Amino acid sequence: MRKLLIVLLALCAGSSYGQSVVKGTVKDQENNLVPGVSVMLGKGKNTITNGSGQFILNDLQPGKYTIRFTFVGYEPSSRIIDLKAGETRVVDIMLTSSAEQLQSVEITGRKESGYKNTNSFIGTKTATALKDVPQSISYVTKEMMADLQVMRIGEAVKYMSGVNQFSSYDDFTIRGFRTQNNSSVQLLNGLRTITGFWKQPLTNYLERVEVIKGPAAALFGNSSPGGVINRVTKKPLKDHRQSLSFTTGSYNTFRTLADFTGPLNDSKTLLYRMNLGYENSQSFRDLQFDKNFIVAPSISFIPNDKTQVNFDMVYNRSMSRLDRGQAVFDNNDIYSTSISKSINAVNDYLNEDNLMITTSLTHKFSDKVQFNIAYLKTAWEEDLLEHRSANTYAKDSAGNNIPTLVEMQVFDRNRRVFSDNISTYFNFDVNTGAVSHKLLVGYDFAQSKTPWGGSQLTARGYRNSTNTGAGTYNAALPGQFMYETVNGVKRPVPNVPHVDLTAVSPYQLYDMSKYFYTKTAYDPALSASHGLYVQDQIKLGKFQALLGLRYDAYRDWLNYEKPTEEVVKQDAIIPRLGLVYSVTKDINVYATYSKGYNPQTSVSMTNPDAGGPFDPINSNLIEVGAKGDFFKDRLSATVSVYRIQQENMLINAQESGKPDLLREIDIESKGVELDIKGQITADWYIIMAYAYNDIPIKASERAPEVGRQSFGAPKHQGSFWTKYSFSSGVLRGIGIGAGGNFVTERFMSLNVNQVLPAYQLVNAAVYYRIDKFQIQFNLNNVMNKTHWVGGYDYLRLFPGAPRNWLTSVAYTF
Repeated sequence: MRKLLIVLLALCAGSSYGQSVVKGTVKDQENNLVPGVSVMLGKGKNTITNGSGQFILNDLQPGKYTIRFTFVGYEPSSRIIDLKAGETRVVDIMLTSSAEQLQSVEITGRKESGYKNTNSFIGTKTATALKDVPQSISYVTKEMMADLQVMRIGEAVKYMSGVNQFSSYDDFTIRGFRTQNNSSVQLLNGLRTITGFWKQPLTNYLERVEVIKGPAAALFGNSSPGGVINRVTKKPLKDHRQSLSFTTGSYNTFRTLADFTGPLNDSKTLLYRMNLGYENSQSFRDLQFDKNFIVAPSISFIPNDKTQVNFDMVYNRSMSRLDRGQAVFDNNDIYSTSISKSINAVNDYLNEDNLMITTSLTHKFSDKVQFNIAYLKTAWEEDLLEHRSANTYAKDSAGNNIPTLVEMQVFDRNRRVFSDNISTYFNFDVNTGAVSHKLLVGYDFAQSKTPWGGSQLTARGYRNSTNTGAGTYNAALPGQFMYETVNGVKRPVPNVPHVDLTAVSPYQLYDMSKYFYTKTAYDPALSASHGLYVQDQIKLGKFQALLGLRYDAYRDWLNYEKPTEEVVKQDAIIPRLGLVYSVTKDINVYATYSKGYNPQTSVSMTNPDAGGPFDPINSNLIEVGAKGDFFKDRLSATVSVYRIQQENMLINAQESGKPDLLREIDIESKGVELDIKGQITADWYIIMAYAYNDIPIKASERAPEVGRQSFGAPKHQGSFWTKYSFSSGVLRGIGIGAGGNFVTERFMSLNVNQVLPAYQLVNAAVYYRIDKFQIQFNLNNVMNKTHWVGGYDYLRLFPGAPRNWLTSVAYTF
């Protein structure tokens, strides 16, 4: 019996000794740990990586195994191992991102982190690697926006080639063409939306900001010929992640942000994400402030591998004053007043509510057929009271300008706008011999509606001789106005007091009950467009082609909801052609041709004072370029050369006594762009952008403009940012960042003789991370350069901030 026990113990010991272990860590291309990866070794021997990207498989028998790693958004990876008895094998894996593993709309969150983004839906409405899209697409990721502590779109786009601010509002130029939100399409997750005009969208709820360059009408309908801005919201993740940050800084800035995501059930079929934000800050501009409340929840339901449903909402309550810009003396000296001086009154305010709700569904009928539908509802409301310039200087009794006094007017306005966008399409994967096709067939509907109820009170001009009203001053009819003598100068009495640009303290509460007002009602308005489109992405060996065609039907209701209502119709056929050739595994060259159009609204087409009717704006793009991935796919680069032609663009004719008169001009934009983004090493991040843009006005009734660079468009523009983090040694946890941007001079849009000077800015940052805490300090405009980000004329200049700082503490758990 004793001998039998000894034998049994020996056998058990031998069996225990023979069992083996496999463990390891899974990372992505940017050296980030990847939790939630499925690790499969066989029946009953499967696991997933934990929150630190680690896995372990115990109690394995010796032998030969194939271990597989799979995760949505990444190429599957496998490793063959031959385990010895009692061995502990370490298997570390790096997963490569894959467009083919992604769904056709972004339902769940982006798995990549860092400055580089591998895939995009904006260029093709399919999950396509950016280097396979035959068109230039620039972007800025949430990681870079966090490193720079940017909170607004305008602060982010300056790190893209060919994109810069036209004013301080939601108003940009792309490749020299103005892209303002109230007249050009903007996208939220690939759907058409509105954001008002005065306030730039905030960024704390965004995964990235991206711009498809050139006309995007073949996929999205009427749009700016320069490009389209798309905001991609953060989506739920399958693993728990939470973060909190608190920021303070110059101009009494206080900001707190929160981001929570993870599964709502054990099966991880129901995911959530909640982004919250509060901002309260003053400004270097007198009387200016911003208060923002942001709530952005997102829910994803993924019952199986065929069906995915998503709900997104973004609500932003904004309270501020509307800044109409800096005014300078009437001597063309842009430095004659301080950049801090505004022309607001203390009782001014701007309150805005912006609500965007999106629902989307993706369903796979098979591996070859997929259906997508999404709906976006946007509601925007404005409650505004402002003292602003009347876009001219005050007048003396002879009608001459008083160079240090700004003539003022008051707007008291309330209005609402609603928009709807439905986008639905099928994806078909088809093979015809050696040729593969990714076919897209779709329909979309977009509508914008202004209901009854919008109205405005306006006070302007000079008081009449009986002090019973006000009107435009006419020096030829002196008996019709009241007069006063100030500092020996006789001048008409203004309806709204002038702003004295020499006054040390001009800011006060005004008794607005003393003004004379005119009432204006905003009539209801309705416009809509229907689009039918087809697209085929063809691949044969190293060659790829993109063929697209869209029929767009635009409808604008003139005198909407009135007895004289009339529908104005404009239709367009819009083609798109792109070619891609893979020179190597990492480098592609491409060429593209596309057309675009923008219908002229019924107001400008039928307003007799505008000089219409006018034809639609037509444009076309020819672009060639190259895209590549380097340093083991950590770094991407795009270089492009383009030519964009635009016809029938309307601008103000600037004729005296005809404020509504418009005129057409033709423009051709030519340029070169370079974008570099990503990592050189696991610890060294970099982004570079440069654009050369030549966009002379080709035809105009005003001879001095012909051949001159188009207004608001710099000829040269560029940016640079780099961040290095120490991962070992005595400096472990410390990171440093530095960069900046430059813009060459720009012509003003409303005065051909006025110019915005060039500027160069330098920014810097220091980071310290310990465990789950990070402390960050950013110093912007290190050299304290006086500069202007945009402007219309020298009565409406938009200066950039002088030297300023932000510091934040963030905790991730």
